[in-house]
Amino acid sequence: MAELEENERIIETAILLKKALPKPELFSIGKELEIPYFDKFPNGWKLEDEEEAAFEIAARLDDEKLKQILGKHRLRNWTVFHGRFYALKNGKLSTGTAERTVARGIRTLKARYGSKVDSVLKALIKCGGTANIEDLKVYVKAANLRELLDALENRNVIVASYKGKRYREWSILEEMLPTIEVELGIRKKPRKPRVHVATPKAKASPEKQPEITDPLFEERQKIEEMEQEFNEYLEDLLKHRLEKTIRFGKKFSLGFLANYLRELFGPILYFDSLLSITQQYGLANVDIVHEHGRTGRKTGWSLALFGDPGTGKSFSTRDMILGRPSAKIGAHGLPGRNRYCGGITPARFIRIGEAYAGKVYNFIVPEFNDFFRYKGMVEPLKIAMEQGEIKYETHTEVIGPYRFTSFFSVNYNVSVHDGGYTVTIQDPNFNAIEDRMLCRLHRLTKERFIEITKSQMKLALGAIDIQKDAKKIRDHLTLVYAIETGHPLVKNRFAYKPVMITPRVFEVIGKARATILERIPQKVVKFSARLEDKALRFACAASLMDYFRSDMDFIPVGEEALRYAAQLYVEEASVRSKETFDPEEVLKEVFTG
Repeated sequence: MAELEENERIIETAILLKKALPKPELFSIGKELEIPYFDKFPNGWKLEDEEEAAFEIAARLDDEKLKQILGKHRLRNWTVFHGRFYALKNGKLSTGTAERTVARGIRTLKARYGSKVDSVLKALIKCGGTANIEDLKVYVKAANLRELLDALENRNVIVASYKGKRYREWSILEEMLPTIEVELGIRKKPRKPRVHVATPKAKASPEKQPEITDPLFEERQKIEEMEQEFNEYLEDLLKHRLEKTIRFGKKFSLGFLANYLRELFGPILYFDSLLSITQQYGLANVDIVHEHGRTGRKTGWSLALFGDPGTGKSFSTRDMILGRPSAKIGAHGLPGRNRYCGGITPARFIRIGEAYAGKVYNFIVPEFNDFFRYKGMVEPLKIAMEQGEIKYETHTEVIGPYRFTSFFSVNYNVSVHDGGYTVTIQDPNFNAIEDRMLCRLHRLTKERFIEITKSQMKLALGAIDIQKDAKKIRDHLTLVYAIETGHPLVKNRFAYKPVMITPRVFEVIGKARATILERIPQKVVKFSARLEDKALRFACAASLMDYFRSDMDFIPVGEEALRYAAQLYVEEASVRSKETFDPEEVLKEVFTG
């Protein structure tokens, strides 16, 4: 029993450290304590897994040492923590517990309000730990919902994580989630708290409230950290691996990347990771030109992988891009340019989106279906994907206007049929969202199932190491991105090159279009002209891989990139047309007919 309690104390200490301390401070503490784990990182911004780092430190601290550490290092001054073993308020640590207070508060309120208390808390958990009153109304039908929230807040069961003039969000503190789940009957005993539930700026007691941080302020701090991450990665690359990266770039291409991924994952699964990595090149948002001048297009585009559950969608858009060191999966995506949105509500996304106005980032949304549990989300998200001006109004608040200039990579599940699919998202206008992304259907065929199980087995046994060449690809991607976006560290050392579409591009796309239309039996076309635009952007983004292989002052769209673009165009047109024609036949006619 004592061992179990000690493990729970270490878990809570790790959560406290991760909340209260920025990356560089965790790194500094790890070095100060001479923990071997931290020797593999050159500096604090290089820490790949803050949670793992926090656990390494927590396992070596007792109460007295923890107090010394927190008193010595720079804390995030807004952190409020109420745990089973520790509490942190106004930068001061105290030992003890808020567990009994929270449990007693829930029981007292249940005696007054009945089962609606359980309903509100369960709804908050379903919303990822943080929600506004509109989010909660999806799950809770109660005329006195605001009264219930205020009562829970006053009893310190939940906290106000954001307070505006007419808008408010409430959160469950991560460290109190196990206690609340026990009271709700979800868990029989406290468990390891979930990561990434919330980092609220909470009120500590009914009498005294610390300052609550604006989500935009929080997000701008996050952007500063991401900028720092990118700058330090690029600086390290230029200092230690520049010549090696240029040599690699002279042999690297879309074909090289495809072969690398095919060897890792097989002839079916590789294609999804190919799309995700290619999208990363497109984030440079390079001008697309033709022989007569500008086209008005750029290389950026949004990606959607959709279909049956369990087909590897999240692996391709999240793990391959962000990396997962514990599974020996190296990050292939741009450092500091991917905003992971797991657990985030769409209302919160629209609110923090203002911090990204004028910037180009990629928003990774692992469960896109969840965004559309909330009414009215299609229109603002459609505008976001068009990089238009967002203005979102509720009866309590007006957000914007601001122009969103970033992109998305998302996953969502649908019901897949023998011919086509059915969207499980209720909003009938969701096709307007799909129409603005490059989409790829996942069908759990026998072949895909076998490849997934083989890959999982190889990863589990350590038979494949997805870290080996990830660094080389990431270095190349980062250097090309820095050059094409005019980063100050490389601006006068390398030339900016736009991507040029040639007559061959129009020839292939035009032939694919004509061949598809001949094979569609119905008069009405089920896909829009935007599909051609997305295929073209893919080809141009993929051609950026040829930066160091082109001696010209532009990068022409390569034949291989064009073939993959045509494949995407034809296959998605087939899916949208309920698979009334065979994509293989069309592609054969386009390239050999």
